[in-house]
Amino acid sequence: MALHFVSHGDGVPVLALHGWTPDHRLMAGCLEPVFSQLPGYRRLYPDLPGMGQSPAGDIDSSDGIMAALRAFIDEQIGDEPFLLIGESYGGYLARGLVAERPSQIRGLAMICPTGQLWHKDRKLPEHVVLRTEPGVLESLEEGEDFTDLAVVQTAAALAAYRSDVAPGLAIADTAAMDRIQKNWALTTAPESGLPYDGPSLIMCGRQDAVTGYEDLYELLPHYPRATYAVLDIAGHNLQLEQPTLFGALIREWLQRLP
Repeated sequence: MALHFVSHGDGVPVLALHGWTPDHRLMAGCLEPVFSQLPGYRRLYPDLPGMGQSPAGDIDSSDGIMAALRAFIDEQIGDEPFLLIGESYGGYLARGLVAERPSQIRGLAMICPTGQLWHKDRKLPEHVVLRTEPGVLESLEEGEDFTDLAVVQTAAALAAYRSDVAPGLAIADTAAMDRIQKNWALTTAPESGLPYDGPSLIMCGRQDAVTGYEDLYELLPHYPRATYAVLDIAGHNLQLEQPTLFGALIREWLQRLP
């Protein structure tokens, strides 16, 4: 299964995995403003199977997605050490990859990662709106679902949503995703091995009503080098609702890498 991907820069590989339904633009949109100012990194932004321009083929499980990611890593990175960043479901996959390749992955960063896989098992706050600007809601197009998750409803957040998130949502193979979600849990649980001692970063939104923040706190013993940051005025789209703090935390994580 060949994954469609976009690559920027040269140097240490950085593999960035988007969440469930969007595509690589979610990751490139928030990370390129950071990495474009930092030489020495080759950023790899794949579309996961069934999302973006990567076909699902006959994949019917998260194990199948992991197999496609392993093949992608072997082809694009090989045995070279690399950095790993995962958002939401991409964070769940990232935890699985760390369990498999702890010595190859130099550092792990997660953005609003999935802790408890199934929504019914998650500890979640209520969805609230904490920052607004006049005219934003009136500017929404018919059927645009920006307000479903937005804690920050400003023109800047809407513009980022339209460029980074919405395009992937529009082209996802929902039939394939429904099939995969029936076998959503990885056969090998991410934290089933030894603790991962690489520099780590876990960013959660205090108002994230999709994956929450409390479940991730329970994972901290497995990541003894993790910064665990819960950002106020941030929901599941933390990266576009708190871009300045997001960028500062990513830079600080990079400074801790060996």
